[in-house]
Amino acid sequence: MLLTNLSLLSFAEKLYAEQERKEHIVLKSFDKGSLLLHQGQQQTKVMILKEGITKCFFSEANGKEYIVEFLGVGEIVGEIEVLRKIDCLCSIEAITIVQAYALSLPLFHSLLEQDLAFNRILLEELAERVVYTSSRASFQQLYTTEHGLAKLLALQEKQQIRLSKDDMAAYLGVNIRSLNRALKEMK
Repeated sequence: MLLTNLSLLSFAEKLYAEQERKEHIVLKSFDKGSLLLHQGQQQTKVMILKEGITKCFFSEANGKEYIVEFLGVGEIVGEIEVLRKIDCLCSIEAITIVQAYALSLPLFHSLLEQDLAFNRILLEELAERVVYTSSRASFQQLYTTEHGLAKLLALQEKQQIRLSKDDMAAYLGVNIRSLNRALKEMK
């Protein structure tokens, strides 16, 4: 439900502290509701979340959103787009106040070419996402909306956040009416 990567966070913190002129990694802040990445736009930085929680979502042509995942500390965003040389596949929005290390593209490419530790961490991250996405897809097929909703409500309580009904429905892949029905049945 909330992906984190403490290994990548530790790596980014070390890189940030060691840089001499603070020009290749900048610590950026985002208010709740701000977009870190915007679907369809060209990516100019790769970011690693230092603090806060974001939602990663697709906006469909009909105006509906589908939340792929909630991302927390240590998660990297923008790397797939830079690796594949494509525009942003999805949007990343801050659902709490967020701080992120913004890596310049030359630094990111240099790390890919020269840093074996970074490559291992990145490969593990991408593999973890594939496994998690597959598991989540099968979970949504096998379990009821109420079961997924219970896990989502537990996440809200644990993280002390409030998700809108629109976000909950978008994450569960249901419409608001189905969400309301599931909420009513849980009470």
